Amino acid sequence: MEKKLYRCNDRKLFGVCGGIAEYFGLDKTLVRIIWAVLAMSGGTGVVLYALGALLMENRPDYVSQYDNQ
Repeated sequence: MEKKLYRCNDRKLFGVCGGIAEYFGLDKTLVRIIWAVLAMSGGTGVVLYALGALLMENRPDYVSQYDNQ
């Protein structure tokens, strides 16, 4: 079975850090902390997160909280 990088359903913002953590089998909190450090040290994390939010797809089983309203 082929692994594919998706945004996480358990989202804090756009699900990029959670998706990366699921793909590599890491703890989501650890990935979010690494992203925060990168974001505060020159803004590299912000740019990478924005690219991830634009390029990564939602999981096929994702249901938005706004769909049932």
